This record gives sequence, structure tokens and C-alpha cells, in this order.
Amino acid sequence: MLVMLCVIWGATWPIMRIALYEIPPLSMRTVTAALGSLTLYLACRLQGRSLRVAITRDWLHLTIASLLNIVAFTVFGSFAQLTAATSRVTILAYTMPIWSVLFAWLLLREWPNRMQATALLLCAAGLGILIYPLAETKIPPGIWLALLTGVCWAAGTVYLKWARIKADPMAIASWQVTIAFAVTTAFMLIFEGHLHFAHASPLALLCTASTGFLANGVAYGLWFAIVRRLPAMTASLGVLGSPAIGVVASILLLGERPTAADLVGFALIFAASTCVLLARQPTIRANA
Repeated sequence: MLVMLCVIWGATWPIMRIALYEIPPLSMRTVTAALGSLTLYLACRLQGRSLRVAITRDWLHLTIASLLNIVAFTVFGSFAQLTAATSRVTILAYTMPIWSVLFAWLLLREWPNRMQATALLLCAAGLGILIYPLAETKIPPGIWLALLTGVCWAAGTVYLKWARIKADPMAIASWQVTIAFAVTTAFMLIFEGHLHFAHASPLALLCTASTGFLANGVAYGLWFAIVRRLPAMTASLGVLGSPAIGVVASILLLGERPTAADLVGFALIFAASTCVLLARQPTIRANA
């Protein structure tokens, strides 16, 4: 599940950038959230899963988790790409494991094992190498937005683990994306007035549709199922393969060319992901 998730999320970054060339961020994100919500709803129905959330306070948990996991991630990530290279945004968004370790320690009292600690150090070293060259010049707003994307994602991941919502994992994913659709639609109406798709090319429309179906639908279903089955720290570190895939896809689809520092940083992050994927994990019940 982690491998499939890494491939989908990694390839989505440059595909989303192609859509953003012609479609405003909030319009694009409103449609992708709608498609993701529909995809997850149909998946729940076809698999006979219950969408019921019985406890009232769990709706509050779902809303907070949606704002952090999906609304902040998708909106900040989209705007970040307007002023920074997609490969850089992809990598910086995945500072998430660093923040996740801090949040998991504060809320869940999860301490890293030896393999996880090694992965964390590799991740920190790789991200440091990537960010250092940017510090020598004026850092564009997209870089800060990309970092904020990672912070919010980490907070949402740990919060969801802490909340222990009593519902089917697929239902949790479905409701979060649905809430995100409602919030993003409100933002779009306030700041953009209406959906701006009239002049979009077929390629931009196809990229938007694939982002909605795969990244906001299939991938979020996988992600929230993974969070329920693995410690928050392990799940967070395990998706570090996504930025490496995202950078390669950016090179192939967008023509971006990585520097020597990029290559070293990407290699360290990929090594961190490998450490997590090869680590032995304890068996955790799906309803834990």
C-alpha cells in the first residue's frame, strides 16, 4: 500500500502543475476534491463499507483532520507551485516526517526505533542539502508554503491517530475529502468568483481529472488506511519515496533539471524511505 501510494502521489505533482498553467488553484482544487469525494463514496458503497460516524465528537475530529490533512495540504501545495519549482515543492512538502516525529512524541509518546531514527537522520540530511542553496538567495513564497504544507500534513496525521475515530477507515477518508470539498468550494467562490475552466485545454482538464480520481480519491483511501495500521511516525516516513518519484516525473514531464545538491538530497531521502519499508513492524489491529 505504501509503494502504491508513493507512486500515485509522486507522479501527481507535475501532473497538477500542468493543470495549474491554465486553471486557477482554487478552481482546480475544488474539482479535484469533488472527484476525490465521489471516488471514495463509490468505493465505500461498492465494497459494502459503512459511512456511519456514530459519535458526535468524531465529526469535530473529522473536520479538524480534514482542514489539516487535505485543505491545507492541497491549497498550500497548489499555491506553492506558482512561485517555486515543482521538484522543490515536492521535496519540501515531505519535510512532514520531521514535524511528525515531534507531534507524535508530544501527543502519542511514540519514540523512534533504530531503523526509524536512521531514516529520520537521512531525511533531515537530505532536506538540509536541498534547502541550503536556497538560503543564499531570496527564498520565494512558494518555499515557505511548501514547508507549511508539510507541517500541516504532519499535524493532521498525528491528530487523526490520536483522535481514534470510531468509523471505517475508508469512511474516514471519504468524509475528510467531502469536508475539504465544501471548504475549498467556499474559498473558490470568495476569491475566484466561479469555476474557471472555460479556456482550459483538454490536457489541463485531463490532468485535473486524474489528480482528483487518483490523488484525492484512491491515494487518500490508501493513506488513511495506512495511518490506522502503522504508527504515525512509520507511516509518515514511509511515504518519503513520493518526492523522489515526483522529482523524476518533474524532469520527464516539465523539463526541470536538478542540481548536484538536488541529486544528493534525493538520494538521501530515497534511502530514508527504503529504511522504513524494510523495517519490521509490529502487528497492529485495524480497529486499534
